[in-house]
Amino acid sequence: METIDPKKVKTGDEVYVIYHNPHTPSVANVRPAEIVPHPKDPNAVALFLNESFHSIEEDDAYFLLKRLQKRLFRTYMESTDTNKERL
Repeated sequence: METIDPKKVKTGDEVYVIYHNPHTPSVANVRPAEIVPHPKDPNAVALFLNESFHSIEEDDAYFLLKRLQKRLFRTYMESTDTNKERL
């Protein structure tokens, strides 16, 4: 699965991410987002998602194409469901 290296994103990139609902951690969606200038650090970029800024972390996974993101999301959810059945 092709992802974008978080160290190589640049201002103006449009990406897709798996976004977990902060109030219900078991709920996740594929969401479009944009890479923008960091509001507090002029030498950095941030992820703009749901009308707020998010720091870019090294373990973030970003996708250029929504279909790739959706495929990974399904794979992730299937593996999570399988693990739940084992518990």
